[in-house]
Amino acid sequence: MTRVLVVDDSHFMRTVITDILEDAGLTVVAQAANGREAVELVADHDPDVVTMDVEMPEMNGIEAVEAIMDHDPVPIMMLSALTTDGADATLEAMEKGAVDFFAKPSGTISTDLSAHAEALVRTVESVAQSDPTAQTISTGQRSTADREGTYVDHPTLVIGASTGGPNVVESILADLPRSADFRVLVVQHMPDQFTGRFAKRLDGRSAYDVREASDGDRIGGGEALIAKGDYHMVVSGYSSGRLRVRLEQSAPVHSVRPAIDVTMESVAETIDDPVTAVVLTGMGSDGAAGVEAIDAIGGQVLAQDEETSAVFGIPGRAIETGCVDGVHPADELVDAVLDTIRDRT
Repeated sequence: MTRVLVVDDSHFMRTVITDILEDAGLTVVAQAANGREAVELVADHDPDVVTMDVEMPEMNGIEAVEAIMDHDPVPIMMLSALTTDGADATLEAMEKGAVDFFAKPSGTISTDLSAHAEALVRTVESVAQSDPTAQTISTGQRSTADREGTYVDHPTLVIGASTGGPNVVESILADLPRSADFRVLVVQHMPDQFTGRFAKRLDGRSAYDVREASDGDRIGGGEALIAKGDYHMVVSGYSSGRLRVRLEQSAPVHSVRPAIDVTMESVAETIDDPVTAVVLTGMGSDGAAGVEAIDAIGGQVLAQDEETSAVFGIPGRAIETGCVDGVHPADELVDAVLDTIRDRT
């Protein structure tokens, strides 16, 4: 039975979250009204998962995540408002070690959270199964200059990730040398209020020009698009090394939108230059059909290994297809990606 610590400065929200979780059969072992209490209660109760509010008195959620991960690492799920500030704070908390997040549907005090009970419980249970120690990833240990080389023309890199993915995606884009000249497509399961801030964060840390995808966007070498939350990102055209995408709200695939499979399958159907696909940490099987499609056109497929994956669902299901060419720790993925496009003539 999953044991949960609920952390929120609102007594109302603590009660609502506790009722939702206990009605679903989870056990709430304790509640905390601020981050300082949360740190103490984690040490006392050793919960399977913590639901962590962001803005709290005495010690906020980001500070609490850092303290917990330093002393008593447990899986942490952030509960964040659907705002720009909430997105920025949540991404910072994930950098400190939080595994995933759940967006409060109507602000800090979400009176309608019960309407989203099933999704909340599913996310809590997913995070409870994760490995919190897999979240620390070092970037910049090698400069992009160390990775300079001669690469094939017009390569495309498509990355798929879910639970625990933002840190790994960031590490790849931060260390990817501009000289590789990839057209990069990223599908990270994330709500639409967050993907724009995620793209902005990546843009500030990468040599690539990164932005949230818009319908009709075109990119060439050295540019990256992040799939917009609640929209599938489909490659609709490709010519002279430039690709075009469209956004669509067709039915969710694997209960998610954007879906990794949708983007990867469209890449396989449209692009005739070199393609590398990478599947990263996350719950579920999204991406398995996509890597099969990439493999069928002669593309290269890489997967994150189990030891460094917070959740080994997505890479594990991809590996089971028999289409994965290499399995690597998170901090070795950039070099593995570059090896797929080296000009060996």
